[in-house]
Amino acid sequence: MSPRPQRALRLGVRSAAALALITVIGVIALGWPLLADGASGLATRADDAPWLFAALLPLLVAVVVATIADQGMDAKAVAMLGVLAAVGAALRPLGAGTAGLEPMFFLMVLSGRVLGPGFGFVLGAVTIFASALLTGGVGPWMPFQMLSMGWFAMGAGLLPGPDRLRGRGELALLAGYGALASYAYGLVMNLQGWVILQGLHSGISFHAGDPLHENLVRFLAYYVATSLGWDLGRAVLTVVLTVTIGSTVLKALRRATRRANFEAQVTFEGP
Repeated sequence: MSPRPQRALRLGVRSAAALALITVIGVIALGWPLLADGASGLATRADDAPWLFAALLPLLVAVVVATIADQGMDAKAVAMLGVLAAVGAALRPLGAGTAGLEPMFFLMVLSGRVLGPGFGFVLGAVTIFASALLTGGVGPWMPFQMLSMGWFAMGAGLLPGPDRLRGRGELALLAGYGALASYAYGLVMNLQGWVILQGLHSGISFHAGDPLHENLVRFLAYYVATSLGWDLGRAVLTVVLTVTIGSTVLKALRRATRRANFEAQVTFEGP
């Protein structure tokens, strides 16, 4: 019998609580302009990014520290995190700016699947941070990209059957998730930028202070008109790469995890 796959970051109580806190903060940061009163002058996101980034970094550290406390992460897991983040950062410039073709997304899906939701969230956020430094893509959008990519990879780690489902069934599951999550990533990032475009007096622009349902209808129209085609390229490429080379990458990741023997207990014996 083959050894049971092990995860680099076991999602314990403390690490799950840290991830929940990050998620709550991220949802608030993304959605509060939709609920703010337009007359108050608060429905703007011009100054959000520095504060969100300042909150996000210590919370990412908190996830890692909580996972260490849950005895699910060691130096080998940190090394794998660094290697995968470097590979993802190197893949991102290959498709950036070309019809939404971004090969790093399929790697985030497979890594989150094999190594778990906690590892996936940290990997997604760190990969975006490293690639932004590499490509000069540092801006007010970066902390929102870190959150979105963290959720993207974390979702792959939460998919059912991580220890039982294999073969074509698993590839179909990951390909379907990759396609849907690619659109979800685009929705989140478009929402982040859409609320900044105020005062355009357009039928698809954000109107601060308007009822939530009216702004959501405008946002969906804005997304379809500006970004649906771009996200289609990302979804198609993620599906194609997952179906064609996903099996090989999954085997390599699982083999590396077994050889690293994460969560192994160190014992000392006498002569």
